[in-house]
Amino acid sequence: MNSNKIMRQFALVLLVGAATQVVAAPASAANLQTLERMLEAQGQAQLQVQRQLDQMSADLDNIRGKVERNSYDIKQMKERQRQLYNDVDQLSRQPVKAAPAVKEVTKAPTEAYSKNMSENDAYQNAVNLILKKKDYQGATKAFQSFLTTYPNSVYKPNASYWLGQLHFAQNDLAQAAQNFGVVASIKDSSKRADALLKLGVIAERGNDTVKAMSYYAEVVKDYPNSTSAKQAQSALANLSKH
Repeated sequence: MNSNKIMRQFALVLLVGAATQVVAAPASAANLQTLERMLEAQGQAQLQVQRQLDQMSADLDNIRGKVERNSYDIKQMKERQRQLYNDVDQLSRQPVKAAPAVKEVTKAPTEAYSKNMSENDAYQNAVNLILKKKDYQGATKAFQSFLTTYPNSVYKPNASYWLGQLHFAQNDLAQAAQNFGVVASIKDSSKRADALLKLGVIAERGNDTVKAMSYYAEVVKDYPNSTSAKQAQSALANLSKH
């Protein structure tokens, strides 16, 4: 009797153990699926973070590129302004004198003054916008107006040169070349050598090496002992190396 009871109890234990294993198996599979889903979700999150980091890196590279371009543009603008100031300083060392009275004006071909007092005043006012007021935009308009009003003025070479310098400083090379060309066409102009030199610089910036060398050579030939000629010779030497 006791033996049967023991056998029944043993069988019961075996049945309970088997049942426990059957129940435990699905539970382990469920846990594994849950773990897989968690890992997959974590992987997706990491991938999203990586994409965001990649995008941020690309944005930073783009910003860095813009900053570098802006720095270069600012440097170029400062260089043009520095050149303008140097040119203005050189011209300012040749001050425009007050016009003499009409009765004192001679008919010499090298006469540097006009008999027209309004013409003298208009030119002097345009020059003062540069030398005294540093109003380069206003000076540009003033010289343009002056040349329109007085197309045959004795001040035409200098006014055209001033205007060329102003356009050159603003990197408006086409307009600068046009004004420097006017000066270069006037053989007895004191600014012709400088104008030819600037025409060479403009041609060189436009990658027209042949024209640039032609202008530089003309400066050296026509004005051999001038400062402009020395600069032209240096430019010719640099172009010959390429």
